[in-house]
Amino acid sequence: MTLLELEGVHTYYGESHILQGVDLEVGDDEVVALLGRNGVGKTTTLRSILQLTPPAEGSIRFKGEELVGKDTYEVAEAGIGWIPEERRMFNRLSVEENLRAAVPTAAGVAEGLELAYDTFPILEERAGQRAGDLSGGQQQMLAIARGLVGQNELLLVDEPSEGLAPKIVTDVGEALLSASASVPILLIEQKLGLALDLADRYYVMDHGEIIDRGETAGVTADDEQLRRYLSA
Repeated sequence: MTLLELEGVHTYYGESHILQGVDLEVGDDEVVALLGRNGVGKTTTLRSILQLTPPAEGSIRFKGEELVGKDTYEVAEAGIGWIPEERRMFNRLSVEENLRAAVPTAAGVAEGLELAYDTFPILEERAGQRAGDLSGGQQQMLAIARGLVGQNELLLVDEPSEGLAPKIVTDVGEALLSASASVPILLIEQKLGLALDLADRYYVMDHGEIIDRGETAGVTADDEQLRRYLSA
C-alpha cells in the first residue's frame, strides 16, 4: 500500500526552480532511498513534503490526504517525523528528557521509552547523560529514537551518516535498520553502500528531477551508473 506519494512536484526558492516535476512513492512497509549529488534537490524534497518550502505545483499525498496547503505542524500531526542532518536535539537536557519531550501525550511516555530503549539499549545506559555529551553516533541514535517515540507513521531521515567516523556509520546503519522494523523511512544518504543496505527501493535525483529508480536487490555500491550519478 502506498503511504506517501509525490506527483509532479515543482518547488522554487525565489526564482530558482529546484524541484522540477518530482514523482516519488513510499510504501507502508519499506525503506526508500533518495540518492544524488549535493545540491540536486534531495533536502528540498523533504522540505516540500513537510511544507517548510511548499510546492508551487503538484500533489503530495500522505495516506491519501493532500498535504500541499497545510501548515507544517499539521503535517507532523498527520504522522510524519523529520530527522534533519543537524539532529536538533536539546543538548543540555538528558537523553531521557529528550525522549520524553518527543512523546506527544503524557500517557504514552512509558511505552515510548520502552520502544526507544528496546531499539537502542545504549540510550538506556546513557539515560541520565546530557545529550550534548553523547558521541556523534549516540546522538544520531537519539535523534532516530525521538522520531520513533513521536508515534510517527513515516520518518524522513536526512544524511544520518554525515560527519561520522566509519565505525559510527556502521552503528547508525544498524540503528536505522532496527528503526525500520517499526516505521517506514524515506532516507537521504550519500554513502551508497549504506543506502543500498538499508533500502528496499531507490530513486536517483539530478537537477531537481528523478532520473532513475529501481529495487536495491542485486544492486551493489560498485554499480557504475549509480556511482556516476553520485560522483561530484
